[in-house]
Amino acid sequence: MKEELKQKIGEYLATHFYLNLATVSPEGRPMAHTMAYVSEDTTVYLATNRSTRKVRNIMHNQAVAFTVDEDDPDWFDMQALQVEGFASIVEDEGEMRRIGEIMVGKFPIIADMPPDPDTILIKIVPDIVYYLDYSVEFGHRERATF
Repeated sequence: MKEELKQKIGEYLATHFYLNLATVSPEGRPMAHTMAYVSEDTTVYLATNRSTRKVRNIMHNQAVAFTVDEDDPDWFDMQALQVEGFASIVEDEGEMRRIGEIMVGKFPIIADMPPDPDTILIKIVPDIVYYLDYSVEFGHRERATF
């Protein structure tokens, strides 16, 4: 994989706030979830309540997908990421603290929220990422495998 493409993917993730997460229920039904996120390079972290459907779905099937994109009506300038990866629940206390600090830096309002013992962190490690950049040419897409 080209390091330049991996760096572009990491920078794109770092400069956006929301993703659309796709999971699959135990019954095989797809679901989409809009989520705020933070990233470390190309790894993404999401905070959520442990009793959500997305958590139940991930516990059943760790394979997930998500998109991060622009809300721009000009199709010829569109940039986006299409990501396939694997999700897990963060158990390591040090990792949770480190990511919590990143979250407060990106979303300062979190610092004013009371702690919630039912909040957990989901970690998504990419497997395949498509980087779309239609400013290069309409339909331009580069693939990175991790």
